[in-house]
Amino acid sequence: MLDFQHCDAARLRRDPAYDGVFFIAVRSTRIYCRTVCKVKQPLTRNIQFFASAAAAEHAGFRPCLRCRPETAPFCPTWRDTRDTFSRALALIEQGALDHGTIDALCAGLGIDPTQLSGLCNEHLGTSPVQIARTLRTQRAKRLINTTRLTMADIAQQAGFGSVRAFNAAIAALYRRTPQALRRTGSFD
Repeated sequence: MLDFQHCDAARLRRDPAYDGVFFIAVRSTRIYCRTVCKVKQPLTRNIQFFASAAAAEHAGFRPCLRCRPETAPFCPTWRDTRDTFSRALALIEQGALDHGTIDALCAGLGIDPTQLSGLCNEHLGTSPVQIARTLRTQRAKRLINTTRLTMADIAQQAGFGSVRAFNAAIAALYRRTPQALRRTGSFD
C-alpha cells in the first residue's frame, strides 16, 4: 500500500532512492513517469501512484517518452537488460570475442549488436570489443607474471590471434615488452 503523502514528498524532491519503487501517473495526460523524471511537476490533485509500471499501464496510462519508466530499476524490463548484460559479460570473460564475432555472441543472447553496444556503454562506458581486449590483456599479464610459459603459449591461452597482436597490446598498455614485464613480475 502506497502512502500518498510519502510518495508525493519523494516525487517533489525527484528522489532517486524511489526510482522504480513507485510510479507517478498524471490523470490529465494519461502518462506515467519515474520519480526522477525532469518534466514539469504536475499538480498534486492530478496525480496518482502505482507500485509498478504494469499496474499503471493496466489502469490505462502510457509510459513517458522522456524518462522511460518501463526501464526503471527493479522493473522487469530493467532486470532483463541487466541479466542480458551479465550473461554477455560472462561470455566475453570466457573468451567469446577472442575467437568469435560480436554477431555470434549476440545471436546466442537473442539481441542485436547495437543493443549489446548500448548495454556495454550504459553499464561500463565502453564497447564490447574494448572489454574483450582489456580482459585478454589482463589474462596475458597474469600468465606472464605467474607462469613460465613461452610468450607464444601465453598469447594463445590469453586469447590473442597472434603473437604480434599480443606484443602490440602489451606494449600499448604497459609501455614495455612482455619480456620486460616478466623480468619485473613474480612467479607464484
